[in-house]
Amino acid sequence: MSNYNFDQIIDRRGSRAMKIDCLETMFGRPDLTSMWIADMDFAVCPQIIEALQERISHPIYGYSCPSYGYWQSVIDWLRNRHKFNVTQEELTFIPGVVRGIAYAVNYFTQKGDKVIIQPPVYHPFKSVVEGNERVVLNNPLIMTEVDYEMDFDHLEHLMKTENPRMLILCNPHNPAGVQWSVATLQRLAALCHKYGVKVVSDEIHGDLMLYGKPHYPFATVSDDAAAVSITLGAPSKTFNIPGLVSSWYVIKNPELREPFYKWLSANEFNSSTFMATIATEAAYTHGGEWLKEAAVYIEQNIATLEDFCKNNMPAIKPMRPQASFLVWLDCRELGLEQKELVDLFVNKAGLALNDGTMFGKEGAGFMRLNVGCPKSILVAALEKLANAINNL
Repeated sequence: MSNYNFDQIIDRRGSRAMKIDCLETMFGRPDLTSMWIADMDFAVCPQIIEALQERISHPIYGYSCPSYGYWQSVIDWLRNRHKFNVTQEELTFIPGVVRGIAYAVNYFTQKGDKVIIQPPVYHPFKSVVEGNERVVLNNPLIMTEVDYEMDFDHLEHLMKTENPRMLILCNPHNPAGVQWSVATLQRLAALCHKYGVKVVSDEIHGDLMLYGKPHYPFATVSDDAAAVSITLGAPSKTFNIPGLVSSWYVIKNPELREPFYKWLSANEFNSSTFMATIATEAAYTHGGEWLKEAAVYIEQNIATLEDFCKNNMPAIKPMRPQASFLVWLDCRELGLEQKELVDLFVNKAGLALNDGTMFGKEGAGFMRLNVGCPKSILVAALEKLANAINNL
């Protein structure tokens, strides 16, 4: 029997939720079913709410510092869940993973330096690099029948000829939901170590693994990986608390870590709010059962999506994710140009999804769907899409 009601429909209008209140800005219409940005429509773990309410009830909101319990909760979570052994010295707080990527880009590279990304991939990788006057080098992923693989031949060619200083890794991958194998990560680490390329590993989706699949933190797969890695993670996607902006770095190599953390501290880039650290400690300490049930519910939603597509709109083929609540939809068999595909979802079906080309030109013919919602909402959305396709 479930302890949590993931079927509950919660009205988020007026809560300053980007997912709802920015629909008109992002899609030109406020009346869409929102299934785009990566947060879920589930009530968070009750212990998180209780911990925040207890602190908010105190009448003084002064400067704060992370407690011992905060650091220990992160350490225990990484060790118990991912066999990732870290010390408090190797950790620091950061206010958001994208911001953390930007800090690393600014500290470890110079203007004009080249940074590798592997599209289709989370779009801020490109915008952070280019917005800070660095140069993006694309190493497009190779699509297989079921997921994606890294193109190591092209990757090594880039490293030999372009002298990149950094690679930004998405592990597990967004938007495809691929958890890279240990062998893949080891091969990547060996290349990056050989050519002096630092790896910023975004592992924000690593806690919400599906179907019993383990997460492999990049820094754990080899000595080469530990030497070159700057790992970022967060409870935000996992426990549906991205609005609290709580994330962390792990850097094993002291030659990378010590001067970088000193720079972060000098600029107060790693300062935290009490809301962020209290919620994180509550999530990592008490949220395991909530997460277990949420993962099962998400798996059931994915099964609903797969069955519905197979039976009602076989031209759309969902790629089953190994992590998270985001599903990469292969819509190429519809035979539509990307603008027509987006118009089908937005204006004909009344759905807000992420346009596949947001993740690079390699995303043409794809859309990204968020299934982190009550099943009834998902089914109603799929029925609207099927009707729109039938009326093409």
